[in-house]
Amino acid sequence: MDRRDFLLASGATFAGLAGLNSLLPAYAWCEEGIGVARGGQDQVFDLVIGRTAVPIGDRSASAVTVNGSVPAPLLRFHEGETVTLHVANTLDEDTSIHWHGIILPNGMDGVPKVAFAGIRPGELFTYHYPVRQSGTYWYHSHSGFQEQLGVYGPLIIDPIEPEPFAYDREYVVMLSDWTFENPNDVLANLKKMGGYYNFQRRTLGDLFRSSDAGLGDRLRWGRMRMDATDIADVTGYTYTYLMNGMPPASNWTGLFEPGERVRLRFINAAAGSYFDVRIPGLEMTIVQADGQNVQPVPVDEFRIAIAETYDVIVEPSEDRAYTIFAETMDRSGYTRGTLAPRAGMSAPIPERRSRPVRTMADMGMYMGSMEMRGGMAVPETEHGRHGENASAAPAPVPHGPDHHGPGNSAVPDVTRPRLDDPGVGLGSDGRRVLLYSDLRSVVPWRDTREPGREVELHLTGNMERYLWSFDGKKFSQAPEPIPFQLGERLRVTFVNDTMMEHPIHLHGMWMELDNGLGAFNPRKHTVNVKPAERLSVLVTPDVPGKWALHCHILYHMETGMFRVVEVSNTAATEDR
Repeated sequence: MDRRDFLLASGATFAGLAGLNSLLPAYAWCEEGIGVARGGQDQVFDLVIGRTAVPIGDRSASAVTVNGSVPAPLLRFHEGETVTLHVANTLDEDTSIHWHGIILPNGMDGVPKVAFAGIRPGELFTYHYPVRQSGTYWYHSHSGFQEQLGVYGPLIIDPIEPEPFAYDREYVVMLSDWTFENPNDVLANLKKMGGYYNFQRRTLGDLFRSSDAGLGDRLRWGRMRMDATDIADVTGYTYTYLMNGMPPASNWTGLFEPGERVRLRFINAAAGSYFDVRIPGLEMTIVQADGQNVQPVPVDEFRIAIAETYDVIVEPSEDRAYTIFAETMDRSGYTRGTLAPRAGMSAPIPERRSRPVRTMADMGMYMGSMEMRGGMAVPETEHGRHGENASAAPAPVPHGPDHHGPGNSAVPDVTRPRLDDPGVGLGSDGRRVLLYSDLRSVVPWRDTREPGREVELHLTGNMERYLWSFDGKKFSQAPEPIPFQLGERLRVTFVNDTMMEHPIHLHGMWMELDNGLGAFNPRKHTVNVKPAERLSVLVTPDVPGKWALHCHILYHMETGMFRVVEVSNTAATEDR
């Protein structure tokens, strides 16, 4: 039997495991940590994508799985090796795997109809590529709604050189959302009414309790066909929130010895949910963002956008349990786990906070010397409140005359960088929250040239019709690629014309978040663009081919917020 036939036959074995612990990957039920780094030897992995009945809490669900589990198994590479991954498709539809954040040859990226044709039913596709980086990443399907249905897993790459921080044990903490509805039905409901899953909208009583300014805000939101409580499209009404595949009641647990330094590798693999993460009683020190080392940042809480990863170090010194609490940005639900010195322990679950409300800053209203942060007005001089990155608030930029047609229902008066803004619902309770302006690379990047040109892309949408796009056009209306040149230095500026956050992911190359630190700007593969924000990244394309650029909210991407970047294979003549 050849490898293809063997793996296809294995699919039936995985499907027969329903109800067993093996439906959770090893890193989910192992309480001792995920082990030590392996040596750098070329590795071969066999992965089978199929349909499996899995338990989610006390209910059974039909999932699309990798090797029979949700989430998928942990893959661990070593920087400098070459990996081979045989992926067999036992589904009755095409499938794919994209290696999120990995810099690799174009044909190995795994985006159907962009980088390769997809994996047809009954077929086997072999991914083979060199590993040229290290850090915490993940992988997922790029076919239809398979990511929402369970095809996502963690990917860790151990570095050649020692890391600039020490720890005694480590855990993956993979956050995700699960719906027992068919994702196609979820999208159909959103198309019928954009706020279908929003049961936190303001009431008539709220209107009577509001001031004249509140009434004015309500009218402005009405003109934009938006609601100030539209924080998330899909909410806890249908979502069950998972930590390493377990709902809150299952209480995923990681053990520690008091005094140890514990590394937690947080990955947001959700299809539609942002999470605000904290561990009451423990300070967290951010040491990596999107797999790249950053200068340590101590925080009490951080927001992790969809597709981002953050590595943190915690040092529990007491002989007691601590709750890892991941509350959704819209406050409609949460997931949680426990760090404890012994199995079976738990700690109190924090009270859920009140749902946040969009502000004038989210609408792109010009407010002179005041800005809204965390739902409160604060003077611009309080920007950069974490010390060394302090700077005056950037000047707002008036929106141009192009309203982008019917594909965009709202245009902010002004846009501006919001790197010092923790985001809606955060920053007003005294907790130290991670800001994008806090992220500083440990080492300077080689390419310090000034950008030779700028590409400006507007993030656009119509919530009432549930259409999402770039520059007012869905992918089907703008199929021509955005041209990049191999080796050039360019600035890409995202302008968010909508009143919602968008996690924007660029395949095949790093984005250096321009937070004013020059050569020490942090590298990211996904950037969160807040409402009415103007956010710039610097890019040096170094692998030719066509690469996807899209919003990582799955329902936004599926309805049109997707473009292709084409890197020409004619290298720039300027020295890099």
